[in-house]
Amino acid sequence: MRRRIVVPVLLGVAALVAGAAAGPRAMPPEEQLIAAPGYRAQPAYADNGQESADQRWLASGTVPGAGTGWEDMARWALVDVHTHLEADGAVSAGPGGPWDHFWPRDGSFAAVALSRSGHSRDAASVLDRLARLEFDPAVGFQARYAMDGTPLTDRPRQSDGCGWVLWAVAEVRHDSPAGVPPTASGLRDRCVRTLTTLVDDGRRLPPPSPDYWEVPVTQTSLGTVAPMLAGLSAAARDYAATGDLAASSQVRSTVRRLASTVARDMGPAYQRFGDTGGLDASLVVLLPPFTPEGDLPAGMVREVERAVAHYQREASQPAGGVSPGVEWLKPGGASWTPQTALLGLSDAATGRGGAAGERLDWLDAHRTAYGSLPEKVTRTGRPAGPAPLVWTSSIVLLTLAELDGTPEPGPGRS
Repeated sequence: MRRRIVVPVLLGVAALVAGAAAGPRAMPPEEQLIAAPGYRAQPAYADNGQESADQRWLASGTVPGAGTGWEDMARWALVDVHTHLEADGAVSAGPGGPWDHFWPRDGSFAAVALSRSGHSRDAASVLDRLARLEFDPAVGFQARYAMDGTPLTDRPRQSDGCGWVLWAVAEVRHDSPAGVPPTASGLRDRCVRTLTTLVDDGRRLPPPSPDYWEVPVTQTSLGTVAPMLAGLSAAARDYAATGDLAASSQVRSTVRRLASTVARDMGPAYQRFGDTGGLDASLVVLLPPFTPEGDLPAGMVREVERAVAHYQREASQPAGGVSPGVEWLKPGGASWTPQTALLGLSDAATGRGGAAGERLDWLDAHRTAYGSLPEKVTRTGRPAGPAPLVWTSSIVLLTLAELDGTPEPGPGRS
């Protein structure tokens, strides 16, 4: 069960103002590391009772990357995900403060990471919590929820949430049906109906909605539609896995139409808004392990792969990771670990194990002194922002599982 965490947020407003006043070439001061009081100060335990509990939990499943140089990173990533998991299935994004909320996206990744490491009961609890969250049939989930499930309305709803949730349900079921609670069927059906309506059965892009950048937009972003495409593709597989072949065929038709719409309206550049906005990390969601190549029109995979290669170069940051997008709004030269890790996951899922290993090596080398994966790495290479970040921890675990080949790839996970 998650240990309750409260942390003050260090904003450094005066320093930022001073940096801005120094002139257009002045870089803002580097962000500081944000950890929770009382959390590990080193990669060891002060509380032997907690160590025993964590070791028992780890032993009840598997550790992706066991026997490799990344095993220590994987163990702490698992402990960090489990620490931020409540008994009712809610998962906080990080160490208290503004990260002490439940994002459908982060929860989806955590559910798959828990499932992939053999903790099906914990994965089921996360999916069940997602199924019980307040939901608007016209749009879907809120951007985030309080840990008790109360909807937070200070930000617009994000329609990409259903895409991530559908992907998670299918992935968890592929690992073990025991990881999918009875409430997941209704959750799947609601999300499929919502996404199908938003894209007019695949004939149009969805209306504009904030995505993982979490900023207002006036155009539909790839970060919104790519998870929808991946989620509907996953739902088609999941309906087939549960014997509803008619629903599977219907959703698969929607996927084909939507993939063609994305190719027409977002290609061939596949920038954030099609031909504007710069390249960003949502590109990888159009590739395995999220979207099978067979679900995309001929030639689209090659165009997306070229765009991903350009993104990696253009978004590269001084410390060796990437920014979320080449036109990312926050200056300072920080590398963001979730997007860097997503590149590694895509590499692992598409047979580029060496490239995935390089990403994992970089993430491993930039953990905190207490072993956790942070949200950011400053331009001089220091861990920064909230740590641990559950999203990054989950992606790293999925990458290691891909490299392990555990479980064996199934349909759509090639």
